[in-house]
Amino acid sequence: MNMRNQWPVLPVVAGLASGLLTGCGTDSGDSGGTGSSVVMGMSDDVLATDPASGYDPGSWLLFNNVFQSLLSFPNGGTEPEPEAAKSCGFTDTSTTVYKCTLKDGLQFSNGDALTSEDVKFSFDRTLKINDPAGPAIMFPMLDKVEAPDEKTVVFRLKVPDATFPSKIASGAGSIVDHKQYDAGGLRKDGEAVGSGPYKLDSFGDDKAVFSVNDGYKGTAKVKNSGVTLKFFHGDQSALKKDLLDNKIDIAYRGLSAGDIADIQNADNSSKAEVVEGSSAEVQHLVFNMHDPVAGKLGVRKAIAYLIDRDALIKDVYEGTATPLYSIIPAGIAGHNTAFFDTYGASPSPAKAAAALKDTGITGKVKLTLWSTPSRYGPATDQELKAIAKQLNASGLFEADVKSVAFDQYEKDIAKGRYGVYVKGWVPDYPDADNFTAPFFGHGNVLSNNFSNNTITGTLIPRTAAEIDRAATDNDYGRLQDIVADQLPVLPVWQAKQYAVTRENVYGLEYCLDASTVFRFWELSKD
Repeated sequence: MNMRNQWPVLPVVAGLASGLLTGCGTDSGDSGGTGSSVVMGMSDDVLATDPASGYDPGSWLLFNNVFQSLLSFPNGGTEPEPEAAKSCGFTDTSTTVYKCTLKDGLQFSNGDALTSEDVKFSFDRTLKINDPAGPAIMFPMLDKVEAPDEKTVVFRLKVPDATFPSKIASGAGSIVDHKQYDAGGLRKDGEAVGSGPYKLDSFGDDKAVFSVNDGYKGTAKVKNSGVTLKFFHGDQSALKKDLLDNKIDIAYRGLSAGDIADIQNADNSSKAEVVEGSSAEVQHLVFNMHDPVAGKLGVRKAIAYLIDRDALIKDVYEGTATPLYSIIPAGIAGHNTAFFDTYGASPSPAKAAAALKDTGITGKVKLTLWSTPSRYGPATDQELKAIAKQLNASGLFEADVKSVAFDQYEKDIAKGRYGVYVKGWVPDYPDADNFTAPFFGHGNVLSNNFSNNTITGTLIPRTAAEIDRAATDNDYGRLQDIVADQLPVLPVWQAKQYAVTRENVYGLEYCLDASTVFRFWELSKD
């Protein structure tokens, strides 16, 4: 997510494989809201309440509950289904024209009708504002949006993109009220007007309060009477303490691996339960291809032969992640194990030495691994130090670690000052495209000077245009094999997703999946 770079959270359209139209979704017609209210704590911040700006996990959590998109991801699903739309589909075999028909009777929480004008306005506005911290970056393929009548929306794309439905099903597809938002500027008052299952009653430094939107018409069935989201601003110990002191019902995002392990291993006197879900969040080491040291293929291969992912997962992350040997994570169609097949799982100093010798390097390689202390998780510095120790233990490297505050870190990467650095990625949508095009396409977000003509000229365009996503497996396999061979990045781990809850709270298992959508409406409390 523009490297939705965040902590470990401790896949596009149904029916497209067999046809162009998406089937009708089930409209529950029942907003529920009869259960108890739920209090959830989170160490992430919500950086925006305006969908034209927010492009971070905290903000998208708010968007997914307050706003509707035309499509949405069902529980445990990776193919979007109709939400505000009654039906959607490509109207041409080239996947450049996408048409949606809205459901009847849609309205915003303030009573304004939701029509195709609002949908067109929302996308036009995001692209016009083009906020650097916003999701406009997701829609370079969007040529124009048309609203020929109140119920019809037509998207015309510059290039074929079969993943477009997944993109508009994400937080980037949030629909806002054209009467309540400025077409050319961001909303500054911390308020939000959407048509989702919840209303944002208040938003402050310490908490956000959500109540049930009684006028909501969509697929969600609300099982509580509201949610209060408390912000802990990265204070893990305070988050854990409030959970154990029964001041919050759920702790989500930001508990350390040690905290999770402590709670899992404790007796049940705390009455807290760890709920584990799947996640497609990944972390990579990135290599600057123009760097005088990391730019040498032999150096990169030596690192790939020496890194011990299992030890990192055990010693640093205490089992709260899994080793990653691919660009596309497990659980996402197109996943393979190219890095395992090429470099193995166990360190091989002999193969590392041979790779360096083939490059003409005989002495120890002096290398700095660059880290940033919290953006990719509280254990990032510890992890990079462990990797440096692994490299040095081989006798082939003299590696150290330097950690830099995130703002400076990003500026230095853009200027090419780092040879090896760490990046994390929380996907925008659960498709292999979102793990490949941003990293290896034109103008990639890694700023590591990597380019491969086969990837950019053939594989990415061809996979993007393929409606039958299962038919992309061979191309994605070839892409991953090229990356494993040329090593512009080295995948390290794939996160597991965790939340910790009081024993009388239910439904979290429906909130933790590869779609990254946290569904407030699934939560209930005795």
